[in-house]
Amino acid sequence: MEEIKGWLKSAVLRLFGVECAEQKDDLRKVVEGSGLVMLAPESSGADYATNIAMRLAKMAYKSPMSIAEELRDEFQESGLGGFEASVAAPGFLNFYAKNEYFRVKIGQYDGDLGVIFGDNISWGEYSNKMIVTEFSDPNPFKVLHVGHLYTSVVGDAISRMLELAGARVARVNFGGDVGLHVAKTLYAVKRKALEAGEEGAGRLIKELTIEDIARCYVEGTRAYDEDEAAHEKIAELNKEVYRIAELGRSESEALGGEEGELARLYWRGRELSYEYFDEFYERIGVRFDRYYPESTVAGRGLKEVREHVGAVYEESEGAIVYKGEKKGLHTRVFINQGGIPTYEAKDVGLIFTKWDDYHFDTSVVVTGNEQTEYMKVVLASVGEYAPELVERTEHLTHGMVRLAGNVKMSSRKGNFLKAVDVLEMVREELGGDKADDKVVFAAIKYAFLKYKVGGDIVFDPKESVSTNGNSGVYLLYSAVRAKKILQKLTNRGGDELNKKVVQADAGEYERRLNKKIVQYGEVLGEAVRERAPYKLCTYLYELAQEFSRFYEHVQVAGSEREVELSMSVKVYVGVMEQGLGLLGIEIPEKM
Repeated sequence: MEEIKGWLKSAVLRLFGVECAEQKDDLRKVVEGSGLVMLAPESSGADYATNIAMRLAKMAYKSPMSIAEELRDEFQESGLGGFEASVAAPGFLNFYAKNEYFRVKIGQYDGDLGVIFGDNISWGEYSNKMIVTEFSDPNPFKVLHVGHLYTSVVGDAISRMLELAGARVARVNFGGDVGLHVAKTLYAVKRKALEAGEEGAGRLIKELTIEDIARCYVEGTRAYDEDEAAHEKIAELNKEVYRIAELGRSESEALGGEEGELARLYWRGRELSYEYFDEFYERIGVRFDRYYPESTVAGRGLKEVREHVGAVYEESEGAIVYKGEKKGLHTRVFINQGGIPTYEAKDVGLIFTKWDDYHFDTSVVVTGNEQTEYMKVVLASVGEYAPELVERTEHLTHGMVRLAGNVKMSSRKGNFLKAVDVLEMVREELGGDKADDKVVFAAIKYAFLKYKVGGDIVFDPKESVSTNGNSGVYLLYSAVRAKKILQKLTNRGGDELNKKVVQADAGEYERRLNKKIVQYGEVLGEAVRERAPYKLCTYLYELAQEFSRFYEHVQVAGSEREVELSMSVKVYVGVMEQGLGLLGIEIPEKM
């Protein structure tokens, strides 16, 4: 496609530059715009097509068909011998790649996909750029739920694609280690400690688990909502938690009485939470370069907001707010009446802290779409005094993950699906304890990533492990099958491969597989630029389907063209390994 685009731009300017001289700027917009050359629809029988003749007709004062015919004749003389061109009404110019074109491309493979796809896999626009990706963002004192699993998988895939494109990527994770949810949890933990007595309380702190913490969060939330006395106590605890976090672990734990006890509970719960996060992320193959607990950025947020009171923020009933109505948004509180920073102020602090730490070219923030309007207000406020940071920030949002049956879940009510539950549900579908972790994670990650980021998705464990449909397991089977072909070609001795298959004409099956392989660089380029892992998923599924047809109809070993056909299989395996790897999926040795 890139070869045809390059020829088409120069040909149009050469052939029609004079006729369109009065509309030179419009002409350049046409040849530089997106969609200049596209994949042709299957019904056309062509590989690529352009509608540029119809877009030039008014500028050149010629019919679309005559323009298309001129371009076709020029193309035949261009020297791009791997292609043929034809004209179709009402003015399409269609391009057909010859079998030999794809064979030559595939034959260049030496283990480096860049040899085939060139600049499509090494984009200059990303080379050495500093990109911070912020995703997952679970709160300590809570367990990871299916939504955290989803955003972890999406953020990881985007990070991997950006790294392949040449960017320097820092993966960061922002979570609330202070705030009302912590106070609610500690309220319930303290009650249990009091019920256990002095000796029991010490044991409780020592034996506390992340599951205990999750249950206490639910209990504390219920008390906050239903018991006025508990509500007031939790509000006071919230202030104490901020003070403990500000003092630090050693100083706060040295405090006497209830303050010291609360500090020990707080730091133990926080420690358990981050240990739990690390273990889970390692298990699913996701890593982070840095955690940003809210307590570490709250001070910076308070500083920035207070410094811009009057010019950007304003006082309102003892609180400090940003009135977003002037930007078509809504008013939000950044510092409450008690002087405590809200989530908004903490996010302000995070933006500036990330800038101090990385001086990023781009900051990609992945959150649920319930944060859309909230983030608009935060960014609008910062944009009034640090517009360059907002211009470098991309906020990507996704919907809710629901189980089949469209059930909505809530960690606050305690009826949510934990991330570990999802892993076990899929493991059971794959046969229980004998299931390969690589296959389990492939099923889940692909099931999440195959959807366009934005809307809600319905997760069906049975569908995720299908060996026939659009699933990660199907892709793994296809890749393992291809690797077995190559292994048998290397170690076959006197045996031949696919003896039971009646050799059909390899031409069309080979051509379709090679054509789909060669499209990889174009698809990958779009997926990176649009932060769209789903485009890569769609491509890999279609590629696996083409390989399945090739496998069923073409004998590789023992054929007269064994070397060329085996090259197609080798490149297929190379694309699948890299493409699935970008999704965080590893191909097992066998299935």
